[in-house]
Amino acid sequence: MKRLIGFMAAVLMSSVSLAQEVAPDVLVRNVTSEVLDILRKDKEIQSGSTKKAVELVEVKVLPHFNFQRMTAQAVGKAWRQASPAQQSALAEEFRTLLVRTYSNALTAYKNQTVDFKPLKMAVGETDVTVRTEIRQPGAKPIGIDYALEKNNASWKVYDVVIADVSMVTSYRDQFRQEIGNDGIDGLIKSLQAKNKAGEAVAKK
Repeated sequence: MKRLIGFMAAVLMSSVSLAQEVAPDVLVRNVTSEVLDILRKDKEIQSGSTKKAVELVEVKVLPHFNFQRMTAQAVGKAWRQASPAQQSALAEEFRTLLVRTYSNALTAYKNQTVDFKPLKMAVGETDVTVRTEIRQPGAKPIGIDYALEKNNASWKVYDVVIADVSMVTSYRDQFRQEIGNDGIDGLIKSLQAKNKAGEAVAKK
């Protein structure tokens, strides 16, 4: 389930040309097609190449994340109590954690398909939800909702909701406990440890 969550988040947020404004539902559809095409053709990723998957995420995914907002929401009230240096460290480590999660998920891609739901969006709206459904052979469809905000002339994702469970909220519960036990610096150290462990596994 976690690997599928990461995969679909990565699919959504791959790179497309933003020379002119693209509607959020069109963005979702376009980038999904782009990444699925890459995955179907890239034998290295299909064979489990984490390095190649990380490269794909770095190039195609990162430009479409609002990591600052995602981190602030995941940390919750404690974000306002953190120093600028702590906020920067948290955002960097959370970014690394998500990149690793998405990269691992890409290597597990098989043959999921995506159905897109009609977008309900008012004129001038700058915060929308794009709804999709993931279909897998032999399994029930999974609803995936993407929360996007308009930033200048482009849209960026700040949360992904899988089967009614928010990715940001799920991290928030974990982060709240770690902050309660060891403070902001404790959370930073915990994230650093997880990222180092993930890096070590990828090198094996």
